[in-house]
Amino acid sequence: MIYGFLLLLSLLGTYVMRWYSLKKDILDIPNDRSSHTVPTPRGGGVAIIIVFYIGLLYFYKSVDTHLFYALLTAIPIALISILDDIYTLSSKVRFLVQSMAAISALYCLGGVNHIDFIVFELSGVWLNMIAFIAILWLTNLYNFLDGIDGYAGMEAVTVGIGIYVLFGNPMGLVISMASVGFLYFNWHKASIFMGDVGSATLGFIFAVFVFSDTTHGNIYIWMVLLSLFWLDATVTLMRRARNKEKLTQAHKKHAYQRLVQSGYIPSRIVLYAGSINIVFIIFLYYWDHPLIILGTNMLVLSLILNFIERKKQFT
Repeated sequence: MIYGFLLLLSLLGTYVMRWYSLKKDILDIPNDRSSHTVPTPRGGGVAIIIVFYIGLLYFYKSVDTHLFYALLTAIPIALISILDDIYTLSSKVRFLVQSMAAISALYCLGGVNHIDFIVFELSGVWLNMIAFIAILWLTNLYNFLDGIDGYAGMEAVTVGIGIYVLFGNPMGLVISMASVGFLYFNWHKASIFMGDVGSATLGFIFAVFVFSDTTHGNIYIWMVLLSLFWLDATVTLMRRARNKEKLTQAHKKHAYQRLVQSGYIPSRIVLYAGSINIVFIIFLYYWDHPLIILGTNMLVLSLILNFIERKKQFT
């Protein structure tokens, strides 16, 4: 019952945000690096985040106390992102707020004590420094990957399903319901965009979940769940760095963007991507070998990247 209520709230909230953004001219104006061609309202992510926190308050007794307070540290990310959507703030200001939020989240979680990663055992101060960098990277890469209609919303829906199915955490379905309502309006051709308030905050929230429990090989599970986003963003960043490009400059070189350039419509790309996520969630649920599944996942995505390279080369 609560999930249906949250879905309706998300639908209503997104509709209200679309009306408000149109009234106040909070629009995403297309440029030569945009995937859309007409001015489109942004800020739909406000509805996602509000619904998420309503769900968090409802399920607070079911959520680990450390995780509960760590998730609250995403609120400054949401607030600074709203301001950025309206006024376009300096990247230094956003980075400062994100850094403070990441430190606060790690503090609320009690730090990250230990991770077994393949043949490495990580612990101590260095592990927490890596976790800090990873939180910042996931926060921003989620924002980078919000570039075509439905893509970031689909990722939130499917990862939320994964959180619920694989970890038994009701907040997973809260994320999914909050995102489905938005996705209804964001499906190609979108009538509203998520904006930084949605993409950056969702990325941060997922990062908090990742480091809330790193036992039992859970890091492999998270790498699979978020693989479509972190692999594309990381590979693209490395290739741009190799080409000595200005990394802070906007571009259209991510794999999903090159698929659009090669003729695929956004809705088809989103459906393919969502299907890949669901298939690997099923694998993770029925087969208790997350490291092998991660290897298979990396192989499949590498083949997909090679396919995209043949369709539209990285230049």
